[in-house]
Amino acid sequence: MSFQKRFQAEGEVAVVTGGGRSIGLQTALALAEAGAHVVIIEPKEEMGKEGLDSLLAKGFKAELIVGDVTDSARMTEVADHLAARGTPATILVNNAGIGESGTPSEAVTDEQWLRMMNVNINGVFWCSRAFGSHMVKAKRGAIVNLGSMSGTIANRPQPQTPYNVSKAAVHHMTRSMAAEWAQYNVRVNAVAPTYIETPMVNANPANRDRIEGWLRDTPMGRMGQADEVAAAVLFLASEAASLITGAILPVDGGYTCW
Repeated sequence: MSFQKRFQAEGEVAVVTGGGRSIGLQTALALAEAGAHVVIIEPKEEMGKEGLDSLLAKGFKAELIVGDVTDSARMTEVADHLAARGTPATILVNNAGIGESGTPSEAVTDEQWLRMMNVNINGVFWCSRAFGSHMVKAKRGAIVNLGSMSGTIANRPQPQTPYNVSKAAVHHMTRSMAAEWAQYNVRVNAVAPTYIETPMVNANPANRDRIEGWLRDTPMGRMGQADEVAAAVLFLASEAASLITGAILPVDGGYTCW
């Protein structure tokens, strides 16, 4: 196989949770450009339709399936449906997640904590189990999880213990599944992004006072872009990373170097 072909995904079926917007949509686009048939999963149709339409308008193979990653039965149903029709997922990108910061640990409510864990940890496990079981049977597949540099460090100045804990769990889940499924030729890796310039980040008034400090703490002196994360996901999902499993790839502008 040529080096160029190693970065392609022709013939692959790539499921991207939360693929309708931002990093998820850029990831869906990257995989589609590489030749994959992309399946976007969003909890509501309106959350994914615009992204889907943009992919279809470019002539890519893509579809939208409505489903909430926190609903384990629904994720199993979707995975089984794809397999039954002859298009089992060969790539899974666990992108769906939520973020919240600014609440000191002593003020975090039970509801805040449980919601963060349900989406960011349970959702990743339910999807990995559902789609990964078919990969294990086929002895072929790649899973890429969206972790965070926050799974390695404690951010400043904002407190965000629940989020940090959830992403640390994603990192260790990645390593644990990678070790377990390597015998089946199923690779499991994660990317760990820095602060990414997204509409959601820019719309939060609290972040206006934080960004200057974030940039001081980053050797490259800038925030990341969604397509930069997507490029790293594409690499880990492709045959170019055929010997890589259990890796947590920093996409952080050097933030975790200091």
